[in-house]
Amino acid sequence: MAQTIRLHVDGKAQTVHADPEMPLLYALRDDLGMENPRFGCGLAQCGACTVLVDGKAMRSCVTPVAEVEGREITTLAGLGTPQHPHPLQKAFVEEEAMQCGYCLNGWIMTAAALLRREKSPTREQIKNALNGLVCRCGAHVAILRAVERAAKEMSA
Repeated sequence: MAQTIRLHVDGKAQTVHADPEMPLLYALRDDLGMENPRFGCGLAQCGACTVLVDGKAMRSCVTPVAEVEGREITTLAGLGTPQHPHPLQKAFVEEEAMQCGYCLNGWIMTAAALLRREKSPTREQIKNALNGLVCRCGAHVAILRAVERAAKEMSA
């Protein structure tokens, strides 16, 4: 049974009329017209759908929309703008950390959650945080460099 669900996405109040069990990903993409996050596997295994909910990385493809009602949802678009990119977005560009970019959302959003809780993570902490994300292009080394670069910039 569909109901009105109030969301707070990228600093804006939004309302969707949906089944409370519908995945948040569908509300963001289909109801709110957002291009990120992306649908990857639909099983919370690849990370392309990752968003921050109250600062923590969550896989939106398996998160019921009602579960995040009233909570702060941040998407890749909400981290920064082309004019004022988030340090992670800037570092990913500078390190050329992406090829096709399909999975970019998951890597940056997961790294953003890590850098919120760990100001100067070690390479091992970064690897552990990013474990489980999938990049078919094989940009993993550049991704690690980008996260390290952003961490240095953010802690300076």
